[in-house]
Amino acid sequence: METSFDKLGLNQNLVEGLKKEKIYEPTAIQEAAIPPALENRDIIGQSITGSGKTLAYLLPIFQRIQSDKREAQAIILAPTHELAMQIYSVANILAKNSGLPIRSASIIGRVKIDRQIEKLKEKPHIIVGSPGRILELIKMRKIGAHTVKTIVIDEADRLLDDNNISQVKNVIKTTLRDRQLMMFSATINEATVDIAKAMMKEPEVIKIEEELMNPNIDHMYIEADQRDKVETLRKLIASIKPEKAIVFLNKNEEIQEVTFKLQYHNIKAYGIYGNASKEERKKALEDFRSGKLQLLIASDIASRGLDIKDITHIFNLDLPENLKEYLHRAGRTGRTGNLGTTISIVNEKEVPLIKKIEKTYNIKIKSKSLYGGRLQDR
Repeated sequence: METSFDKLGLNQNLVEGLKKEKIYEPTAIQEAAIPPALENRDIIGQSITGSGKTLAYLLPIFQRIQSDKREAQAIILAPTHELAMQIYSVANILAKNSGLPIRSASIIGRVKIDRQIEKLKEKPHIIVGSPGRILELIKMRKIGAHTVKTIVIDEADRLLDDNNISQVKNVIKTTLRDRQLMMFSATINEATVDIAKAMMKEPEVIKIEEELMNPNIDHMYIEADQRDKVETLRKLIASIKPEKAIVFLNKNEEIQEVTFKLQYHNIKAYGIYGNASKEERKKALEDFRSGKLQLLIASDIASRGLDIKDITHIFNLDLPENLKEYLHRAGRTGRTGNLGTTISIVNEKEVPLIKKIEKTYNIKIKSKSLYGGRLQDR
């Protein structure tokens, strides 16, 4: 008998709100994390991409927020704009469906700060965003950190790395000592766990022992000379006709060139990259979600936090420099029980990396070729 959300101690408003999204039973990470989170425990949670970590921390936050108080009570830190906006969207849907008057605000960098200050005058209960901008607004006294009862660090492996940890620590230091701290990620190594534990009070460490890679994803690779990779991708798209796919490259400067080449062949593609404006990214993601775009061309900024339904294929035009990113890229497809496919187009030098990925994630990446416009076994 599967556990229901009622048995985890959640109130009926939230349970009914979940039902409106056709969510009836908790995932493994939700079942393990929600009860201790409701008890104000500090938590380190690891579970595969697409396993429901966002609701694992949002549901307890919602239950514990005193909605009659017009003050910030939770801060959620995220490493990318896309992930922050995704969390913000889930929080808004949960508030609407549950009928709870809980307000959220998204606070991200490279956006006019004046507009964000105006948003904060509405006294949101939950603030979601990037550590740098949130810290800036705390220092300006536009966010009252002394009222914050919970801080969540999403994608903890990235936010606790050398580039981000000082800002994260500075945000935490602005809050009261008895606040709750929760950290979640698909991948957390022992060094990250040690860093997290040093900030926490006897944390509950939850590692969901699942297959690291989602078993619903089929993995393949095709060999091509470096100069022929884009043309191979074009032929693959003509052969497979994916409904909704993401193409990953490593270098931002190549995204525009690849996008133009595909658009020249009347493929509905759009590129997003690190220095794209917030408005450009938002429009591209909206068009992608609605089906106006077939392909999203992106670097790894899009591999974290994008929870877009019905992505059928992931194409790697470059293999990621950090093999951990293969997991996050592949995790954009095959979500919520659906099947997905990841196809890597590799040059001769990259073939050993394919073998390394197979070994790392205990998966089989099948060698394929294109012949007569069809994908075939080699």
